[in-house]
Amino acid sequence: MASSAAPLADPILRIHCVRVFVRDQDQSLRFYVDQLGFRLMADTRLQSGERWLAVAPPNSETVIALVAPAPDSRAYELIGRSTQVVLITDDVVARYKEWSQRGVKFLSVPKLRRVRSADANMATPDGKSPVWGGVFASFKDIDGNAFSLVSFDEVTHAIEAQRRTLLEKAEAERRVAQELEIAKRVQARLFPQHLPPLQTLDYAGGCLQARQVGGDYYDFLALGRERLSLVIGDIAGKGIAAALLMANLQANLRSQFPMLIEDPVRLLRSVNRLFCENTPDGAYATFLYAEYNDRSRRLRYANCGHLCGLLARADGQVERLHSTATVLGLFRDWDCSVGETGLFPGDILTLYTDGVTEAVNVYGEEFGEERLVDCLQRHAGLPSQALVTTVIDEVRGHSSHEQQDDITVVVAKCKARDAENQLGLPYDWSV
Repeated sequence: MASSAAPLADPILRIHCVRVFVRDQDQSLRFYVDQLGFRLMADTRLQSGERWLAVAPPNSETVIALVAPAPDSRAYELIGRSTQVVLITDDVVARYKEWSQRGVKFLSVPKLRRVRSADANMATPDGKSPVWGGVFASFKDIDGNAFSLVSFDEVTHAIEAQRRTLLEKAEAERRVAQELEIAKRVQARLFPQHLPPLQTLDYAGGCLQARQVGGDYYDFLALGRERLSLVIGDIAGKGIAAALLMANLQANLRSQFPMLIEDPVRLLRSVNRLFCENTPDGAYATFLYAEYNDRSRRLRYANCGHLCGLLARADGQVERLHSTATVLGLFRDWDCSVGETGLFPGDILTLYTDGVTEAVNVYGEEFGEERLVDCLQRHAGLPSQALVTTVIDEVRGHSSHEQQDDITVVVAKCKARDAENQLGLPYDWSV
């Protein structure tokens, strides 16, 4: 499903480069890289033919563009002057010794920068005079362009602390986004990856989550002897917590399924008991479990506090699979009953979560069961997978704002067997 990208909260804004005019770009490049230890950031030709050469200090995002202007230009006259560029380091004296040994010309030894009288009259929020001092020195490149080198003072310490805080925040957000993406891929694997083939049932399911992960669940389980289980559930809550409970519910069902395959009531009792034991107090899930017999076309079901399943008959009538038990997870002393009905060719069984019917438009109107039934009947000729997609698309089209809840739909269309289609044989309900 396509989704619109959210606008950036804070569009990128940073200093791109500072231009320094030099006579020979190659000689300057060697000075900045070999003697100052800068990084080469770019060395390319622009469409105008001008060579774009840029370097940057090891820990900086701002680059210095080394520009070689024409000798007859006004920019050429700026070579050998103060660049007004201030480089900052945590140890001016150490940098002074290192660069001096590499042949960098300093205008003086490092000195302690004193507070100017004008600065001393400025008060900080706590009433104290600001400390603008620090060690500084000046040096020139091979063209005589002058730079200042200063140590961290109170202001630059604050700026650096803020920069690091923002970087740490960005890194934390990146890690969270990466972990959520991994969780999304893992949860996607919990949904059915293979559909056991049946002769009389064309079925499919789909889930569009409101967040990276969610609490909706659907499943298809082969029962053997031409039988299939169709399952849908909805965990109370959203996000990571709901996704973990959803995974727990799926694990409980699949672990008990092989042992209690012939007795859906005992199966659901066991699933409820495990869900109660393995989840926090107050956690619960609505759940609908259905078994379909491919030979008899009979459907048995247990609806545990879930929305009614809809059985849209080929003649236009609609039957509902009402609740036969309360939700899973709230009560250890729990029981359920089983309902039963039959399917005929052309009938459409639809299971869904409240993200379908409770999606609202700008007027506060819910999509509702009536619109869902209308959608199923208008598109009854579509294959099940296409019908699932159509329902989800119509729900999203109805809701004009951001999706608030997971949207999950299971559709199963009853069809005739090939032999019945060809020979017009009657349906055998006695199997």
